[in-house]
Amino acid sequence: MFENLQDRFERAFKVLKGQGQITEINVAETLKEVRRALLEADVSFNTAKAFTNRVKERALGQNVLNSISPSQLLVKITQEELTELMGSEKADINISGNLGIVLMSGLQGSGKTTFSGKLANYLKTKKNKKPLLVACDVYRPAAIDQLHIVGDGIGVEVFSNKEEKSPLQIAKMGVKHAKENGFNVVIIDTAGRLAVDEDMMKEISDLKKIINPTETLFVVDSMTGQDAVNTAKSFNEKVDFDGVILTKLDGDTRGGAALSIKSVVNKPIKFIGTGEKMDAIDVFHPDRMADRILGMGDVVSLVERAQEQFDEESAKKLHKKIKKNQFDFNDFRDQIGQIKKMGGVKDIAGMIPGMKKAMKGSEVDENSFSPILAMIDSMTPKEREFPDSINMQRKKRIAMGSGNDLNEVNKLMKQFNQTKKMMKLMSNKQNMMNMMKQFKKMGGKMPM
Repeated sequence: MFENLQDRFERAFKVLKGQGQITEINVAETLKEVRRALLEADVSFNTAKAFTNRVKERALGQNVLNSISPSQLLVKITQEELTELMGSEKADINISGNLGIVLMSGLQGSGKTTFSGKLANYLKTKKNKKPLLVACDVYRPAAIDQLHIVGDGIGVEVFSNKEEKSPLQIAKMGVKHAKENGFNVVIIDTAGRLAVDEDMMKEISDLKKIINPTETLFVVDSMTGQDAVNTAKSFNEKVDFDGVILTKLDGDTRGGAALSIKSVVNKPIKFIGTGEKMDAIDVFHPDRMADRILGMGDVVSLVERAQEQFDEESAKKLHKKIKKNQFDFNDFRDQIGQIKKMGGVKDIAGMIPGMKKAMKGSEVDENSFSPILAMIDSMTPKEREFPDSINMQRKKRIAMGSGNDLNEVNKLMKQFNQTKKMMKLMSNKQNMMNMMKQFKKMGGKMPM
């Protein structure tokens, strides 16, 4: 996410490294690089110019404190201005009242139907809602079937009527069905078009007037960059939507849509799509996104994801097993499962400050856990529970059964034993205190 933009910003701020003070000359040089970075990310020229002018005005008007360097000060100002550019603070979805109605709009291919399912899944699992998906795309072949498949996959009911050809009537019937059957949120998936046209605009406008949604969302493919912003502007002039959803933000996106769309349409980005799975949806936080763009990580989101996977009862059981030195391959497998649920390896790495930079040039295989899980699954229940019982003969059998060679099994055993030792060490408070003391003596540097 925004990898190229991160690199360009990093290069831009290097201009100020070693400088004793901020001057008009070195700031101008730095911000020229920042403007180039924004333009390469497909941000409009006017937006990029206005942004760098604001940063320059603030930077030249501040004294540099002794405790921070000029480059640190400029990064801080840039972070604050990026946050402001993307909307200042998160904007919640409006599904208030007895029945929240969400009207989805956007071009064909923007990922609207898939995201309707993601939103339904999010509201069901995170907000304890009972959503109903309503299929109003009567034009695209198999659109209704696609929504049914999405709904079945997440356990959410889909209302459709293949006999009825009017999206307006289907929407009204869907809302009526929701009221009569105890649903508290309705998500209406509408038809998209290959381009903005009057018929589509009129249909969306009519739907909005008839069903009076509590929230109208515009779904846009972030990989289309500045085109996405222009499309959003056209839609907003006709439909006056409440918020934006950026899909495919995990792809090779340059970031222009995320950075420009708020300033152009003056509507907040509410959600982003970060992958293909139904749980790959995040609430958009402008400040956290600004941190990630500047390579500062996003620890808050990382902690939130970890907490979502945290099972207090299981954690207590695991703690007892660790204290008794009974940590086994079943526990090891569970820990891997929790990490996988938190998201892709690259995505998690991007949330840890400095990790993206440290991993630069290294290939991250998102399927790196698969061979490990295959080896654990090739063990017998006794071997998983009592790892010390795994001798050479058993290792050879595990290697053959999992499609790996013996070296990989030996690596797994070594990795498991290191993890076991570390967890045992961390379960003891006195050991942790000793480790922290040693860490401070070394000037905060971890041993290599």
